[in-house]
Amino acid sequence: MQSCACTASQICGEIPIWHPTHVTAQGTNEKLGVAVIGFGHWGPNHVRNFGGHKQAQVLYCVDLDPERLERARDLFPSVESTSDLSRVLNDERVKAVVIATPTATHFDLARKALLAGKHVLCEKPLAANIAEANQLLALAKQAGSVLMVGHVFLFNAGIIKLRELIVSGELGRVYYLHATRTNLGPIRQDVDCVWDLASHDVSIFNYLQWRLPLEVSARGTHYLQEGKADVAFITLTYPDQVLANIHVSWLDPKKVRQVTVVGERKMVTWDDMGPTGPITIYDKGVVREPFYKDFGEFHLVTKEGDVVIPKVPATEPLRVQTDYFISCVRAGSIELCGPADGLGVVRVLEAIGKSMAANGAPVPVT
Repeated sequence: MQSCACTASQICGEIPIWHPTHVTAQGTNEKLGVAVIGFGHWGPNHVRNFGGHKQAQVLYCVDLDPERLERARDLFPSVESTSDLSRVLNDERVKAVVIATPTATHFDLARKALLAGKHVLCEKPLAANIAEANQLLALAKQAGSVLMVGHVFLFNAGIIKLRELIVSGELGRVYYLHATRTNLGPIRQDVDCVWDLASHDVSIFNYLQWRLPLEVSARGTHYLQEGKADVAFITLTYPDQVLANIHVSWLDPKKVRQVTVVGERKMVTWDDMGPTGPITIYDKGVVREPFYKDFGEFHLVTKEGDVVIPKVPATEPLRVQTDYFISCVRAGSIELCGPADGLGVVRVLEAIGKSMAANGAPVPVT
């Protein structure tokens, strides 16, 4: 496996093509004891994936809602369900904690878990602000624990293929990227659509560009909940004049999960809902005519070529993420979706919020 030791905020001289799908947790007779905190929308998926992994065992499901705990007992009778977090963190059998709770609770729960000596997989975003994310990064380093952020789309085989196409040079110089992530709901009450939806696309763009944007400009507004935007249009400016645009909305009639990358030589789209495959490569571009008779003729012409739909393996991204997290715990280190990457996404999200509050004024990513 090739790996890259740089963080999202650093630029690599040569960017290796790294496939988390190639990672398999190293064998050991002892199963990793796991506790899943939060049994709402996403928590059951974590219980299912860790519980079905041959190198893990889900010991606890933690939630404050009695009805959710009852549902957990019905679905996973072998897992102990409890509202007593202290008891779980004091159990020496629990080596890792998965946090699948609202964003505002991430810092406190991750902090307690790290101080208890546990490895942590925290759902995105890592924290509600830069200060909290910085503290968690420092705590993880001090404790020597793995702290991973659940940017699950970085384990999507189609997104991995996108990065491979960019890094290999097949697309040529990247001009711009565009992402659309819309649907009619689900509408969250703890965060706005930027922290809920755009956090996915920010993590994807940082991964595809292997660095953070220099500045952001964003406009958004709220129609349903005061102070919580349910639609936003975001522009990120990356080094080398690479522009990236994101459209997110809870108020759209159609569910869309798409990314377009326009390159100098070729263009490619990722469609997570695509019926024929997630990746489509277009051998299209604009080329300069080597010769022309006079200045009245066009100097630039479009190039039309083949359209290719490569075979992309059908894997469950959350399953791949689960395997990667276990492998990181076994190795005692993490390279993808670590705390530095999580902090980078939070930095961009904060800048987006500041730009929206300033009616779209450009805001640097500090």
